[in-house]
Amino acid sequence: MQVTINGEGKDFPSPMSVDHLLRSLRLDPRKIAVERNLEIVPRSEFGIIQVKDGDRLEIVHFIGGGEDPAQTPPVDKPLTVAGRTFASRLIIGTGKYADYAVNAAAAEAAEVEMITVAVRRVNLSDPDQPMLIDYINPKKYTYLPNTAGCYTADDALRTLRLAREAGGWDLVKLEVLGDQKTLYPEMEETLKAAEALIGEGFQVMVYCSDDPIAAKKLEDLGCAAIMPLGAPIGSGLGIQNPVNIRLIVEQSQVPVIVDAGVGTASDAAEAMELGCDGVLMNTAIAEARDPVRMARAMKHAVLAGRDAYLAGRMPRRLYADPSSPLAGLI
Repeated sequence: MQVTINGEGKDFPSPMSVDHLLRSLRLDPRKIAVERNLEIVPRSEFGIIQVKDGDRLEIVHFIGGGEDPAQTPPVDKPLTVAGRTFASRLIIGTGKYADYAVNAAAAEAAEVEMITVAVRRVNLSDPDQPMLIDYINPKKYTYLPNTAGCYTADDALRTLRLAREAGGWDLVKLEVLGDQKTLYPEMEETLKAAEALIGEGFQVMVYCSDDPIAAKKLEDLGCAAIMPLGAPIGSGLGIQNPVNIRLIVEQSQVPVIVDAGVGTASDAAEAMELGCDGVLMNTAIAEARDPVRMARAMKHAVLAGRDAYLAGRMPRRLYADPSSPLAGLI
């Protein structure tokens, strides 16, 4: 006869009792439970009830906890935003530098490909004043117009519409701020602006709080990249909530780029070790004692952090674990 046990077909020579079948499988009847054709078989009737051809049995027992899922190493893939692929995972800004020449030198040292730029009024009183575009060539770098200084969805929309008119850019960085003290994102206005911009054909990279629920809503709207803050803009405090950043990384199908709060190279490396796809920073480089050297350090930090993430860190332990084998010790 053929019997299906736990989803697997098995052949037996003839009908037999449940007890006989269990013992032929080398199972202790005292330690398991049996279901036959969707009906529970009482243990007291194991020796009476017969298993027949075509029967389906489920045999179960108690276990502690759950299975430890196999750890699949992360796959290294390039940073791709809205169909555009970038070799560098570092993005820098263009504010607070001593001058445009230093900004350009920092971009060169960091080997970045994407630069955030603010939209501001032309200085009519001095039309010959230097412009960013004279130092950082938009044909060499991808300009990422942002909405720095905007506190409402309407202001952000107006700014980015002007940016598209000025340079034809549709890949943009949206940020709508909540207050001047913390510069935290105002998420209700951010969601409103993101939906409108996406409806107008913009590819939106969006600055947001380190809240996985808010990040998911932005992704569901169609944002091209999620950019949770590491700490308040310009604070240099580093990653304050690594748990939430990691949760956002794990749930997201679009790039996750830490935006704001990075102070030094170790902060950038930590963001990458959490699995982020990139890091955006401005003040950490612009206000460094040597911005060009710091830009170069950030380049190496992002590369090292990415490699460490892909390699997988060793487990943390409470006590020492000798590196050298003890067998054969003199």
